[in-house]
Amino acid sequence: MSANENTLNHKIDFAIIIAVNNANPNGDPLNGNRPRTDFAGNGEITDVCLKRKIRDRLQEAGETIFVQSDEKKTDGMTSLKNRAYDEDVGLGKNAFEANKKENIEAKRDETAQKACEKWFDVRAFGQVFAFKADTKNADGVSIPIRGPVSIQSAFSLQPVDITSTQITKSVSGEGDGTKKGSDTMGMKHRVDKGIYVTYGAITPQLAERTGFSDADADKIKEILPKLFEGDASSARPEGSMQVKKVIWWEHSSKSGQHSSAKVHRSLKELLDDNGEFDEDALKSVLEGLEPEIIEGF
Repeated sequence: MSANENTLNHKIDFAIIIAVNNANPNGDPLNGNRPRTDFAGNGEITDVCLKRKIRDRLQEAGETIFVQSDEKKTDGMTSLKNRAYDEDVGLGKNAFEANKKENIEAKRDETAQKACEKWFDVRAFGQVFAFKADTKNADGVSIPIRGPVSIQSAFSLQPVDITSTQITKSVSGEGDGTKKGSDTMGMKHRVDKGIYVTYGAITPQLAERTGFSDADADKIKEILPKLFEGDASSARPEGSMQVKKVIWWEHSSKSGQHSSAKVHRSLKELLDDNGEFDEDALKSVLEGLEPEIIEGF
């Protein structure tokens, strides 16, 4: 896809500092839904989990999202496959019936462009659309779209303490309902306290391919401080997850004045165990690149 005048033309780096108090920020289903930790005992929130929060907040802000969670679906589609077969954007079941390679290549580019135009998360994070061949003589088609927005897993600055509690329910048993039974449900886990930090970047070279714009970057910037608003659950009670600060570096060129590694390291070296840092020092540590420091919502 070709770039337009609104396509993002400068590199962006960002970081998010997250406070967790008596919550399970990201449970591991393969480990009894215990909060994720690395081998050193530091808490972890995966990049997939963080992208889910970003998608949810964008959807609540009125953006059209392809990878919608089941409880937040707005279009009635029962699966990603059905949503991908949206005839309005040319992703219908018969979109790739042509067997000639040149026709398929042209259709692939057209489909990728329409998908990026329709769905914010596709042009931001990318997506792979796979179409199975409908006939014996036709090959299946895969359309990989690489998005410009990347985000790392968040890790706590110190090892976290995890409290596990056995939970039960008391409900009416079989019969006339006059007898009560106590049924063991399992375990509930929480991180007592932790400060997590994640880092990300937005690459203009990839933005050109998906049509990701300056306005799109501003929307990402707007929702990051309120990443956990409206996300309360039994595992994450209201107020137990909070974005403390978002640090946003906007470079003056596509390649940037400094590498992402150097930019992210400038914050890492100033952070204390409580997620605090000298803001004036951060603003002056990188020549020609002063970050915007945004308070959490």
